[in-house]
Amino acid sequence: MSINDPRWGNNSQSDDKQGEGKRGDEQGPPDLEDIWRDFNNKLSGMFGKRSGGGGGNPPPPAPLNPRQLGGGVVLVVLAAVALWLGSGFYTVDASQRGVVLRFGKLQEITNEGLRWHLPYPVEAVELVNVTRVRTVEVGFRANDRSKNLHESLMITDDENIVNIQFAVQYTLSDPAEFLFANKDADVTVKLVAEAAMREIVGKSKMDFVLYEGREAVAKQVHLMMQKALDEYRFGPYKGSGVLISKVTMQNAQPPEQVQEAFNDAVKAGQDRERLKSEGQAYFNDVVPKAEGTAARLREESKGYAQRVVAQADGDASRFKQIFAEYSKAPEVTRNRMYIDAMQQVYSNTTKVLVDSKGNGNLLYLPLDKLIQNGGAAPAAAVDAAVPASKPVVETPAAAPRQEPDPRSREALRSRERESR
Repeated sequence: MSINDPRWGNNSQSDDKQGEGKRGDEQGPPDLEDIWRDFNNKLSGMFGKRSGGGGGNPPPPAPLNPRQLGGGVVLVVLAAVALWLGSGFYTVDASQRGVVLRFGKLQEITNEGLRWHLPYPVEAVELVNVTRVRTVEVGFRANDRSKNLHESLMITDDENIVNIQFAVQYTLSDPAEFLFANKDADVTVKLVAEAAMREIVGKSKMDFVLYEGREAVAKQVHLMMQKALDEYRFGPYKGSGVLISKVTMQNAQPPEQVQEAFNDAVKAGQDRERLKSEGQAYFNDVVPKAEGTAARLREESKGYAQRVVAQADGDASRFKQIFAEYSKAPEVTRNRMYIDAMQQVYSNTTKVLVDSKGNGNLLYLPLDKLIQNGGAAPAAAVDAAVPASKPVVETPAAAPRQEPDPRSREALRSRERESR
């Protein structure tokens, strides 16, 4: 009873009257404490218990009304039903999916939000995170920094053993397949990854796996794993519910027992490639030059052949023309040819002509100086050395050296033939 109740402090008779529901002159709504006390008294009467009192004997329980008993039971049942139905509410996060099971059988898959299902034992809900990236390690364990040689040692196509550690990252594509088609998804993915890697490595060379083919091997393993997981069948489920995100090669090397020998072999291979590159560079430098020189010589020879042939044709044509003129006037043509020959000879040499029919004085002619100086210098030296009374015939200044005219040669030869 509340302390604000005006009946506070009344005797037990008033309390009994309250227990029996007789409030007489009570005004206003019933107090909650009175209602709860009445409910407890009725329950005690149902089970044959008596409410404990203070110092005196407790009053006998009031007779139980069947109508009141039925109302209490209904209230209890309604409360229990409300609590049972309320236990069916659940919340699904944005990264999750709810798998509703009715008596253990898949009923539906729910998206994010506040959801309700038939409470236990009719239905149950499994919340599955479909966005979290899960990782499976093969050949090593990152948490304890150890290697698992049983998983990592593999044999290649050229019968060499390699030590490969790699990791597989995956997400979930179907929550129901993930729950019911796999006993343990991590174990399934690990076994499929190891089988795929062994198959790809067994078809590849050792150098390809260790060096230039690492990315290609990881890509092939990715495709093979996804294909195997998609073709997995278990009962009515057509797939494993696993989506491979990435396959990462952590390490690929030969076994530790042959590491030093392998390093020597790798160094020898690198030296071989270096020498091949140097030889190729020398080849690229020398061969084009040689080919260019050969092409130039071929072109020069072709030009020389054309020039010689053309010159010979010209000489033959000129000889025919001279011969025709010589047949008409032999003397005139012979003199003309002689003069042309002398002009050509004297125009290409340095000459000093002295009249030897005089008194025969010995003249000093520095021919070496005249040859070195050339040009007008020989004429000045002759003027200084020869007296004015001696007639001196000077030839024109030296002209650039030219090829002898074929006509002069032919004229001299014809002259010699005539003299004979």
